[in-house]
Formats: sequence, structure tokens, C-alpha cells
Amino acid sequence: MTVNKTVTQPKFDYVGSFLRPEILKEARAQFERGEISQAELTAVEDQEIIKLINKIEALGYTTVTDGEFRRSYWHLDFFFGFNGIERQLLDQGYQFRHVETRKDSIKFVDRISGDHHPFVEHFKFVRDHAPGHLTVRQTIPAPAQLLVELTRPGVKESVEAVYSSRAAVIDDIVSTYKQVIDDLYSEGLKVLQLDDCSWGIHLSEETARKIHGEGNGSTIPLDELKAELLEINNRVIHQAPDDLIINTHVCRGNYQSDWASEGPYTRVADELFGREDVDAYYLEYDTERAGGFEPLEKVSGDKHVVLGLITSKFPALEEKEAVKKRIDEAAKYIPAERLSISPQCGFASTEEGNLLTEDEQWAKLKWVKEIAEEYFAGR
Repeated sequence: MTVNKTVTQPKFDYVGSFLRPEILKEARAQFERGEISQAELTAVEDQEIIKLINKIEALGYTTVTDGEFRRSYWHLDFFFGFNGIERQLLDQGYQFRHVETRKDSIKFVDRISGDHHPFVEHFKFVRDHAPGHLTVRQTIPAPAQLLVELTRPGVKESVEAVYSSRAAVIDDIVSTYKQVIDDLYSEGLKVLQLDDCSWGIHLSEETARKIHGEGNGSTIPLDELKAELLEINNRVIHQAPDDLIINTHVCRGNYQSDWASEGPYTRVADELFGREDVDAYYLEYDTERAGGFEPLEKVSGDKHVVLGLITSKFPALEEKEAVKKRIDEAAKYIPAERLSISPQCGFASTEEGNLLTEDEQWAKLKWVKEIAEEYFAGR
């Protein structure tokens, strides 16, 4: 059955997170020190999110998010919202190419569920303050991302203390996601974005084995892990309302302008592009680390691809004609009418943010729009 999905994929877009304004950073620091209340922090978040909505609209974009202004992390804050999960500090963070992340992670204290997830209220705030002609997009980490988090020493032991089998925890992850997504949909959500580093991990044999392999207690072959990532994502997607648009952003790591993994999409193209049942892919293509566009031949059906040709990590603006030539190259493998462009990732996957200013961030978005309007005019 063909389902009418009423939101059209824009030709210029962004991934979701934005640099936190200084007033918000200070309010969060004051809250952590016990100097202001949760209500006072929320008031600052509210005012800055409204400003962000107005700024995005003024720039001419048709989709808005809350910029992830209420989060410290793009993924962990969502997991912290599950019943049965608490925050903990591990002995070490994730090792990126040049820096180590903060040490926060999750701890299972009971079976998980998604009742009364705080992100539903976060969505409702943006819904109620965005002009009616804009689409409110909710970004959350993909279910597969939670599976990756469960492999970390200090986390997996807490899972094993609650669940007797991997199948049981996967079943609860699926049902928990279903609850949150159904609640968001009931409040009017039309576009959901699943942010997913789990595929990015598998682009590199070195990174995949560092996360999943020797020394980390895993005995599951990498091909089986990829199949498991695909299965859990698709199980959640297939249980979502039929007319909910579900896109995914595939990330190689974005922490204070550093990166974690590299390699072409070839290693995961069959599973990710051929069999993951999303409506669109937001893909990182800002450096040679991503390889060529040939894997896009694997994109099945009429799925859309958003080419992340503009970096969100550094302020320099890409050469316009070079970007257009790269879109031409991609169009050899997937029709141009199914292509859009965006920055390769958000500007602040964590509250630290990338190494550029807010003005430089807005200049990037203006540049994306200008290039897209020139390239896709008449197409």
C-alpha cells in the first residue's frame, strides 16, 4: 500500500544541533553548581529555542528543531529519559582521533520502558512556538546506537544484571522506542530523524574492532553485528505509524570538531542503503575520508539522499563550484531529483560545540542554501 507522506524533502537542510548560546551555557553551569533551579534553567532554554526557531525561519529553512538546546549529548540525554536507565561515569570516554570525550554513559537499573519520555514535552514546545508553515523535526539516536552503548565496559555489566539474554534487551529497546515514537506522533510529529554512529563505526575495520572486537568482550563477528544493527533499526521503523517520515543521519563522530572513524560507505552499503527502510539518508561527504559516491548505487527504492558536502566542523566556506561538481558526481549514481545538500553533521553534537562562532555557523547555513538554490534551479 502506498502511503501519502505529506512533507517534501527540502533541497537545502541541516542535521539538527546548533552551537549553544553563551547565556545558555552559563545557565547550565549555574544549574550544575546549584545556583539556579530547574525552572530557571528551563526558562533560559525556552527563550533561546524561540530565538533559534525565528533565526532558522529568517534564513529561509522550512524545517526547525530545538537545536538540542536542552541536551548535553546528542544521544545520552535521550537514553537518560528511559525508565530503568540512570547516568554513570565510566573510567574513560570514547577516543576520537585527537581527543577523548567526556566519560558519561548509561547504567541499567531495571527493565527499560518509554513512558512519559521528556523529549515528548520538548517536541511539544517547538510545535507550539514554530510558525505553522514550518515542519518540526525531532532528532533522536537510532536504536542501533543504544546497542553500541551497551558494549562499553561498565555498561554491559549493568545490562547483564537486569536481562538474562541479549534477545530480551533488544525486545525491550524496540518496545521502548515504539512507545516514545507513538507518543511523539500522537502530538503531531511528522518527521523523525534517527542519528546513527553505529554504521560509521563499521566503515573502518580498525574502529569497528576497537568498539566491538578484541579486548572489548565481544565474540560476535562483524557481519553479524551489522545484521543486528539493521534488524533493530528496521523493527522500530516497521512499528512506527505508516505516514511518519523517518530519516537517518549516518555519522563518523562529531566532538569539538574532531572525528572518530573514516572510510567509504562500501562496507555497509548493502545493509544501510539497500535494506534499511528509512525515507532519506543524511550522509557525511565533507572530506576525502568518506570515499566516493559509488555506494549510492545501492540506495533502494525512491529514497532521498542529503549530501553533507559542507563541513560543520570549521568556519571556512567551501568553494561553491567545487561543491556543485560534487553534486554532479553523486548524480551519476542517484538521480539529482533525489538529492539535497546540508552540512555533514550538526554544529554541536555535545554542548561543547564545534570550533566556530555562531556567526560562522549561520554563514554556513546561508552558503548551503545559496548553493542549493543555484544548483537545483529548474531541476
